[in-house]
Amino acid sequence: MTSNLSSLEREIVETRERLAGTIDQLMHRANPKTILGREISSIRAHFVDIDGSPRTDNILKVAGGVVGVIALVAALRWATR
Repeated sequence: MTSNLSSLEREIVETRERLAGTIDQLMHRANPKTILGREISSIRAHFVDIDGSPRTDNILKVAGGVVGVIALVAALRWATR
């Protein structure tokens, strides 16, 4: 009976430690600074290669989209006058 209780207590302690580690990991992942850092890294990876050179194909796609939206807004404003 005593060995069962001691093994049960040990198992409870191990489970608590494992859960505490999991909660710490979740708190770190949900931290706004961590989320912001991940998003910035993701965006940077989209526009810059690992060696630091710009990825002109992606930059040109975004620039073209921005110019297209600006032209569309300007055309709509001009057409409604």
